[in-house]
Amino acid sequence: MTSQVAGAVTDNAPARKAMWERAAAVLRHNDAGGWTKAAPDLYPHQWSWDSAFIAIGWAQVDVRRAMTEQDRLFAAQWSTGKIPHIVFDPSASAGSYFPDAGWWGTAGTRDAPAGPPYTSGLCQPPVHAIALARIWRRTVALDDPALRADVVTFLSRMYPKVLAWHRFLATARDPECSGLVTIYHPWEGADNSPRWDGVLAGIEIGNLPPYHRRDTEHVSDAGQRPSDRDYDRYLWLVELLKRREYEEERIYATHPFLVKDVFFSAVLVMANEALLELNEVVGATESDKAEIGDWIDRGRRGLASTWDRDLSLCLDIDVRTGQPIRIRTFAGFAALLAGGAEPGIREAALDRLDSASFLGHPKLRWPLLVSTSPDEPTFSSRNYWRGPTWPVVNWLLWRALRRDGEDVRAQRLREASLAQVDAAGFFEYFDPFSGEALGSDDQAWTAAVVLDWLATEK
Repeated sequence: MTSQVAGAVTDNAPARKAMWERAAAVLRHNDAGGWTKAAPDLYPHQWSWDSAFIAIGWAQVDVRRAMTEQDRLFAAQWSTGKIPHIVFDPSASAGSYFPDAGWWGTAGTRDAPAGPPYTSGLCQPPVHAIALARIWRRTVALDDPALRADVVTFLSRMYPKVLAWHRFLATARDPECSGLVTIYHPWEGADNSPRWDGVLAGIEIGNLPPYHRRDTEHVSDAGQRPSDRDYDRYLWLVELLKRREYEEERIYATHPFLVKDVFFSAVLVMANEALLELNEVVGATESDKAEIGDWIDRGRRGLASTWDRDLSLCLDIDVRTGQPIRIRTFAGFAALLAGGAEPGIREAALDRLDSASFLGHPKLRWPLLVSTSPDEPTFSSRNYWRGPTWPVVNWLLWRALRRDGEDVRAQRLREASLAQVDAAGFFEYFDPFSGEALGSDDQAWTAAVVLDWLATEK
């Protein structure tokens, strides 16, 4: 069934055009004038890695609009180089989202921008350079000299900002020079993933101000979202970050949630490869090029050090204990995402990917990478990062497989991804067994990766 459904999209020009129009309509619907809402109701602000994926989609619709998307996001860059994970819309109605800018309390802290708009105090995986490289390649394909000149000017303006962002991650978030990025909060990636359960369980929650969640009001079933107990832990971690005024050195010294995140680290390697491409476009310095190359090498070495031979996966590291977190999730394929792994690791990772623990699981509606392996006791097919499939994660894996010449695997992933969205809609995530659409509808980054897939022959 999968190949027939996928073929209806990938092999049929009218079906491709219709899906393209539907995806573009989602971006236009969420367009807030220079930036894009991640989703119209559940996520009414600008999210960092959502925005990067969204720019990838806009590049297929309107290159100049794609540039504006990233310009607006980077206008909120912190003095440290950090790109905050949320830039809050000052015009949003009070109470439309929780936690709001006031709860984060970044205004007036040493490193945050003055605002408005105000921002959160966390960050997310650095997809931005990948987005800028896609904007450049789309521009080259359009062969419009005036547009090309404008894009070179834009990239020349953005390049030092992205370089500073990556340097922040390579230093403030990796003071050990391990090649692995440390995250401070589950919201810096895969929110309620079982990867974090053990670390969170050891955190004693203090007194929290009263609060009212908004996220569960925008889904059909609250079971699709993190639990209230999880939310208490998330908000307590924010309270601890606020007490340290979001200053990196103070956080690293005492914060109870410090995890070397292999997925985040792999995305940084991918982004540094894209940054090298941008280095050539803008004619940046050889010293920059050498520094970026060092980051790539260090990142790949760091990921190799997390390889677990028994599981054939990379594992996150709890910084406080130094112990690996032995949970089988999408993040375990970090070596495939980053590329450059030694042949033994690469082949073992591909075998694990194809195995019944992941793409080969007999109950999967489509052969797509799940957020958590169904073999894990913590797997939940409908609950956020504890089981569902996410189109953006599969896009990153597809991109990595294409880069490394795994064309057949990449094409299967693309076809299955398009089939899933074509059948269920432009939702945030999907039940991997039933194919049911979950989370928010009109999810902009889902539409964005669909546009990119449709623009690619294979």
